[in-house]
Amino acid sequence: MAIPGNLLSSTTEAVDPNTSGWTAKLNCTLSLGSGGRNGDGCLTVRSVAAGEMQARTVSSYLVMPGTVYETFADASGTVAERIGIRWLTASGAEISVTWSLTTATASATWHRVSVAGAAPVGAARAQVLLSSTPAAGNVPHFWENVYLGLAWRTTGNLLTANAETSEVDTSAWAVETNATISRTVPAIMWAVDAYQVGGHMLTLTAVAGGTVSALGTERPVVTPGTEYAAYTYLSPPTSGITAWIELRFYDVGGTQLSATRGPLAAPGTGYYRQRVSAVAPAAAATCAIAVGMDSATAGQIMRVDNTVIGPAPIAHAGTILTYEATSFEQGVGGWSITSGAATVARSTPWGAYAVDGSYSLTVSSATATTSTLRSARFPLTPGAGVNWRTEWASQVTAGGWTATRGVRWYDAANNSISLDATTSATVPTSGWWALTTDVVAPANATQAAIEWTLTATSTSSVLRMDVASLWPVLPLAAVEAQANSGSVTLTLRELPVGYLLTVYRVGQDGARTLVRGTSGLLNKTTISSDLMVIEDYEAPLGVPVTYAVEIYTAAGVLSATRAAGPVTIDPGDPNEAWLKDPGQPQRNLKVLVERAPDWSRPIQQSAYQVKGRRNAVVLSGLRGGLEGDLSVWTRSDDERAALHWILDTGDVLLWQAAPGMGVADMYVNVGSVDEARVSGYAPELWRTWKLPLTQADMPTSTGVGGSAGRTWQDVLSSFATGTDVLAAYETGEDMLLDHRRG
Repeated sequence: MAIPGNLLSSTTEAVDPNTSGWTAKLNCTLSLGSGGRNGDGCLTVRSVAAGEMQARTVSSYLVMPGTVYETFADASGTVAERIGIRWLTASGAEISVTWSLTTATASATWHRVSVAGAAPVGAARAQVLLSSTPAAGNVPHFWENVYLGLAWRTTGNLLTANAETSEVDTSAWAVETNATISRTVPAIMWAVDAYQVGGHMLTLTAVAGGTVSALGTERPVVTPGTEYAAYTYLSPPTSGITAWIELRFYDVGGTQLSATRGPLAAPGTGYYRQRVSAVAPAAAATCAIAVGMDSATAGQIMRVDNTVIGPAPIAHAGTILTYEATSFEQGVGGWSITSGAATVARSTPWGAYAVDGSYSLTVSSATATTSTLRSARFPLTPGAGVNWRTEWASQVTAGGWTATRGVRWYDAANNSISLDATTSATVPTSGWWALTTDVVAPANATQAAIEWTLTATSTSSVLRMDVASLWPVLPLAAVEAQANSGSVTLTLRELPVGYLLTVYRVGQDGARTLVRGTSGLLNKTTISSDLMVIEDYEAPLGVPVTYAVEIYTAAGVLSATRAAGPVTIDPGDPNEAWLKDPGQPQRNLKVLVERAPDWSRPIQQSAYQVKGRRNAVVLSGLRGGLEGDLSVWTRSDDERAALHWILDTGDVLLWQAAPGMGVADMYVNVGSVDEARVSGYAPELWRTWKLPLTQADMPTSTGVGGSAGRTWQDVLSSFATGTDVLAAYETGEDMLLDHRRG
């Protein structure tokens, strides 16, 4: 992998496929080795005799005087090493060499060595020098992954490169309490692409027992009200000592306004990235970083590297939770148990349980009881009427839990308005799970807090939670009643393509009915798009219904569920009823009812008069469904044509009347139709119709072949020219129904 910004060629950087980018400078021979990290090849530098040996790049590279450049490499050997930048004039004469400190110990494991420095006056070109000092001849030293270029720093860091890595010197830091400051180069194996770490490390040494601290001398400018985060690698002398990073804010005069500390829960004496975050106070003008350790003994040291300050990361765009309350890097972030026996704490040690950063929130319950977990309140921007989504990552590490996930809303006076929550469900086990809830902020809501009601299902239950977010978003599942078409529009977003989808309409009695899609009933139908708009023309009128959505993996395993509603279709004039074609909703229309049917239920029977018996023996089949004549009026030529159109196909229709009219929604077959004039007056537009109805089963294989809302814009958006339209449809009706040729 090429190192970004490297002035060296890829062959010189990775020593692949040969050593042509390198030459011996002092007391050594060069050869191609294997087992490298950046490609297989590595540079083998072998001593000719005892004493220092040096290799250098064959080429020299253009530099600008006064500009800070850095070189680093990964090394492996039986003796300590150093790396340097050799500054040259335009004619190739050496001006000076900026050497790194020698590695503290030798290591045969790949480890990072590096140094940075400003190009001196007169410098026009530079070379990389590799150096080690074996005590005998024929001693190999291995080099790989070499860089020369501008000093590395983390993108977005408010600090300079030297403050981040101390590769030049310690001038970006000052002793604050009981310490000396220096640089050391421990032999550490970093990731091959961890370009901002390694090499020189800021080293704090305790002068006496007690607190040790150092303060950054740089003061980056900040914006009041903005949340900032800082992090650094800390290497404590023991796992039991408290090492920390602190983010401080100052006013324009340099007076400290606040200090927020992130203590490290070290699992050992390695190198651990510790984070801290805080919102800049109202009068803040600048900030600074401090590091330290408590209760140190004289001579103990702590190393620091890769120090960064910048805007706090966000889990989701628009989330109103602070990073402190999202990732728990410095504590519980304002979360608390408002009722019940459970307790909350930051997980320990560093790196044991986390999705983001190095820690998570730990909820523990010694008893199998119910507790309420709630965040701090956060201002809504925007507020009422907006759909908000909350998301948590959770992991059960002991026992078991059920949870009711919700959001509690508050007004401007901090009074609780309501709690919108899901039904109770088991928290998934075995790994981290992202659990979401969509809720709409009520009127007068100006603040919100995430609230979970947690029930431990056994004693000594432990739940880890991380990456909490609350942000405005279009809902995953939304419903809207369409009174003009007697339908419900169900919109599903962020669907996993390739998974399977089942959608139910749920009535007031809890009965579930599959909803119709373009290919039939939506029962484990393959998801082809992350957005799906379903028009349900068979939803009942005037009564609330909800929708239950089930998402399955391609293998048929239930993956997620969603719910939407309730929603109610306005039935309108109770004297009108809908006639609907489930497969072709473009044909649907409302008719004015003259008289509802008088129902009969036919049955096939055979009567046999047995000799010597008073009563006949009657053999009966199963009694049929309802049959009767529905009388309706049409009031215009358009209504009359529309009624003919829906009856033309002979399909099973759905007849729906307003609640309270004495009839339930019914699928029917329509027999021979009579259309009559209501008077002898020829221009009269009204007609009376007798529609013989026979009750039918709901069609299950029929798909929705279009939309009642299809317009000319849909045609214009689908075809470039009129010729394309003529080629696609055989008739005008086919165009209206979007029934294309072939």
